[in-house]
Amino acid sequence: MPIKKHKLLIQLALLFTVLAQNSLAQQPAPPGIQVAFLADVHLQDLYGSLSDNNYKGVLNPGTGKYTLLRTMESQMHSTRIFNENYFAFLAALDDIAKRGIKCVALPGDYTDDGQPLHLRGLQHILNQYSKKYGIQFFITTGNHDPVGPFAQDAGKDDFLGEDGKPQAIFSKADIFSQKENALPVIITKDIAKMGYLEITETLKNFGFYPQKTYQYWATPFSDYSPGDYSFKKATEQSALNHRRYEVAPGYTVPDASYLAEPVEGLWLLAIDGNVYIPKNTNASATDPKNYKGAGIGYNQVLTNKKYLISWVAQIAQQAKKYNKTLIAFSHYPMVDFNDDASPEIAQLMGPDKWQLERVPDEDVAQVFADAGIQIHFAGHMHINDTGIRTSKNGNTLINVQTPSLAAYIPAYKLLTIKPAGELEIETITIADVPRFDELFGLYRIEYDYLKQQGKKDIWNAELLKAENYREFTNMHLQELVRLRFIPDDWPTEFIKFMRQKNGKELLKYSCTVDIEELLELNGFNYKSFGEWPAYDMIVDFYRLRNADVLAIDDIGKQRIEEYLFLIDTFQYCNPPGSTDGKENRQLQLFFTIFQKFLSGAPANHFTFNTNTGQVKTITK
Repeated sequence: MPIKKHKLLIQLALLFTVLAQNSLAQQPAPPGIQVAFLADVHLQDLYGSLSDNNYKGVLNPGTGKYTLLRTMESQMHSTRIFNENYFAFLAALDDIAKRGIKCVALPGDYTDDGQPLHLRGLQHILNQYSKKYGIQFFITTGNHDPVGPFAQDAGKDDFLGEDGKPQAIFSKADIFSQKENALPVIITKDIAKMGYLEITETLKNFGFYPQKTYQYWATPFSDYSPGDYSFKKATEQSALNHRRYEVAPGYTVPDASYLAEPVEGLWLLAIDGNVYIPKNTNASATDPKNYKGAGIGYNQVLTNKKYLISWVAQIAQQAKKYNKTLIAFSHYPMVDFNDDASPEIAQLMGPDKWQLERVPDEDVAQVFADAGIQIHFAGHMHINDTGIRTSKNGNTLINVQTPSLAAYIPAYKLLTIKPAGELEIETITIADVPRFDELFGLYRIEYDYLKQQGKKDIWNAELLKAENYREFTNMHLQELVRLRFIPDDWPTEFIKFMRQKNGKELLKYSCTVDIEELLELNGFNYKSFGEWPAYDMIVDFYRLRNADVLAIDDIGKQRIEEYLFLIDTFQYCNPPGSTDGKENRQLQLFFTIFQKFLSGAPANHFTFNTNTGQVKTITK
């Protein structure tokens, strides 16, 4: 063979090899790839050990094991469960492993408050499932982890101690005032709140830093691209001191955002939506107490982290260039999560109620849709919801609110990549949880102690009869409504009005026509209609807000039909602008919000086509 011809064949072979490699590198994530999203786990390590104190917790007579748990009293006043979610987390991971899912994203609030005790517990659990099942975990920051940019002393005074009494555990003695006749405070550094440095170091193997197994990894501060990527470059630029920004003049804090490609073609974009505004611009920039909390989310990203928007747009452009499937996730919602009922909620309850400060401005969705984000998974609100926005430029963004495993309804979201740009999103409920009632014996001791102390409004002991974890979270929500939400959020006169009526009486109040004839014409039994207390509708209001259509099984289809008939009748007899009197106006708002909760975008099982922007409900 002539030498020139031989060289030409070698060059052609090399060219074909390069083309094949480039073709392979530019394939989107193959159909069938799945990613599970577990938001707001709020893990508290019930069986962890303190590294600097011999205290083990309280002995559980049912298991013979010492347990570091919070009181039931504290759980019943919190939007999250502190203890049983430990078992729910394990059950969810077991379900994920059984399904063969290999990628799991945790959109923030994966611990109680970023304490070393719970961070070690989370690290241990994730390592176990990684080694046993080959699962890759990807974590982003939440407002509970970290609570602030830098570590700070902290503690809780509502752990459960001996004889059902509350037990205080703090990281420093001088930040706690010992109460008379209370159990002696336990001092341990393991209950302090860690900052970015400690959290990302402990959980460094779960997305925060590059891994050799990743195809690609980058941050807003890295200066390479997919075309010149190397693990060495990524490692050199991944140090947290290189990933900082100026949140205010003279105040520099970390940003833990990153992009990871765990399998060929799949880009997971983890956005750090935490924004810590200094309380006093004349105080120290390193004082952890000198920063406000980060619970508001993207409204402050638009004003104080504008570089993130540019980076997201750059990533989206690169995803198109290299034909990658881009999936974004973060802790905070990008779209209104109240089924667009936020204006009515503000009118009924007040603009500073119902966590309305967390509702993102419409500009957030517009900005990120035009930046190239098509689908975004969020947490923070502990609810099951979907928000859809199309920008003025025609770009569609779908925001998927992932429920919390520590609240009603306990579930996670499962994303499955389909052919032709289609994504399937399914809500997987975690109803049956092994060991969910393991601590009930200790709660009975606590309940007896509270009764002996003559405490008013003790939590309902019927909780301890729950047959499964879903029922337990349902009962937790009912108690939360009774003990916290109604006293804190609702107009007193409206609640008084609702407590005095049942469904049939509400219907009679709504319209002056012959109610018996009206019901019969619409297929309802006059005698049995609306025998339920009107107060039940408020509880179901929260069920629907938290779980969307998944709450219908707990409410009952018949009850839903009666609710809708009542709402339609009221709105027909009292069109907008015609209602007189405060009670009528409040009912109008309440019914409008209720109806919006029932008619929002698909939130249980649906598909989203990234090419067309079309969303379709999947019904079984």
